[in-house]
Amino acid sequence: MKLALSPDEVKFRDELREFYRTKIPAEIRDRVKYGLELSRDDIVTTHRILNENGLAVPKWPVQWGGQDWTPMQRHLWEDEMQLASVPEPLTFNAQMIGPVIAQFGSEELKQRFLPPTANLDIWWCQGFSEPDAGSDLASLRTTAVRDGDSYIVNGQKIWTTLAQYADWIFCLVRTDPAAKKQAGISMLLFDVKTPGVTIRPIKLIDGHHEVNEVFFENVRVPADQLVGEENMGWTYAKFLLGNERTGITGVGRTKVKLGVAKEYAAQIRSGSGTLLEDPVFASRVAEIENELLALELTLMRVVSNSTGDKPNPASSVLKLRGSELQQAVTELLLDIAGPDALPVNADDIASPGWAQRSGPGYLNYRKTTIYGGSSEVQRTIIASTILGL
Repeated sequence: MKLALSPDEVKFRDELREFYRTKIPAEIRDRVKYGLELSRDDIVTTHRILNENGLAVPKWPVQWGGQDWTPMQRHLWEDEMQLASVPEPLTFNAQMIGPVIAQFGSEELKQRFLPPTANLDIWWCQGFSEPDAGSDLASLRTTAVRDGDSYIVNGQKIWTTLAQYADWIFCLVRTDPAAKKQAGISMLLFDVKTPGVTIRPIKLIDGHHEVNEVFFENVRVPADQLVGEENMGWTYAKFLLGNERTGITGVGRTKVKLGVAKEYAAQIRSGSGTLLEDPVFASRVAEIENELLALELTLMRVVSNSTGDKPNPASSVLKLRGSELQQAVTELLLDIAGPDALPVNADDIASPGWAQRSGPGYLNYRKTTIYGGSSEVQRTIIASTILGL
């Protein structure tokens, strides 16, 4: 593999670096860098700036807002965005349903949904997981029964991220209960304000409201909002999840978090120096940095060899290791904070704000080895499709 960037690639990288650091509001980037919560407006504002400049959906077909970039240019676009602490384009739109509609949707669906999806005029949420169908997604039980020009949807989804902000949902439903479980699934698109849709918040272990339960009671969905063909939803879901797993590797994000951890460690006294100078701590940081470099090289190989027409099973390697390293850095931050990470009454807080956030951040990042397919599922995919076991 050629590791050095060409002069044109260096120019491309530097232009992106300049854009991200001058055109995206600094206060939004600081909130990302230091783990503060983003508002809906923060996400929409950033996404629309990126879209206006052709940087929101570059992996889409060119006719729908994509860019005719090389795999290295796509890597640099994402990596520099993460290194600049820019909120990435909303993943449900840019990485998930957009590419699925572009690949499998009818021309009518493309015309109707791709432009507002690219500009975040529609905020999508993902209706996949169910109480008894999480990692074993094909066991889903939400049904859609054809009734004239509509489908009638009944069932429940869970862990639906940011559904409280969403306008529409892309939803896996069972349309043929007699078929084997993977073969009887379809994908429908519908407005979350449709009668019969109920969204209920779930408070997570870190105290935040990020995910939701979504209930469907006789929800009538126009049949022309079916993606592709009936009973082919499992194919579309696998395509979507392949994109998701590559996108959540998060090398750049993890580098930023590690840099912040080193910044805090340099402020904490340890013996005659700082915690950052402690040999044991320094070796722990070096190990994470080495693992990050290995992951980055693997990511570059996967992206460079991507054909774009089907998911690369190596995305499971990226998802597995990327999520583990994200957790390793949040654990490092927690250990740096020490007792200051313990929650206390707001009136009695004497510890730094970053230390108080390290505990919830550590707890929240337990999710990374579960969502997008758990680590156990990724290991099974790796064993069967890559190692041939």
